[in-house]
Amino acid sequence: MFAIVRTGGKQYRVAAGDKIVVEKIDGEAGSSVKLSDVLLAGDGGELKSVEGLIVSAEVIAQAQAEKVIIFKKRRRHNYRRKNGHRQQHTILKITAIGGEEKKTKTAAKKADVDAAPAETETKAAPKKAAAKKTDA
Repeated sequence: MFAIVRTGGKQYRVAAGDKIVVEKIDGEAGSSVKLSDVLLAGDGGELKSVEGLIVSAEVIAQAQAEKVIIFKKRRRHNYRRKNGHRQQHTILKITAIGGEEKKTKTAAKKADVDAAPAETETKAAPKKAAAKKTDA
């Protein structure tokens, strides 16, 4: 089974046992992470419903990418600037695809309130037109 998940503004096609490098996610090495933003899931050529589907992953390491050098120069103006940047990322190992996301009590109450019928709402009485004043 495979899934396409979105994290850090990017999309990844994952299967159980895959290792992926994503934008930094909070968590220590060895801790588990749940990716709930599943865009597509399937098994072979068949697509599955992604309603409430989650992808479980384990954090392998917190690391940094290779250094990117930013060099600016304006010729004949004696202007040179050199700067570097190392982006932080997280290495994840996908442990399982599937399982339902458990609703919290507040989310369940909110869903019940949204599903309640609109009978409790009362219609406002139409406004009466004000009587015109006459000069006597």
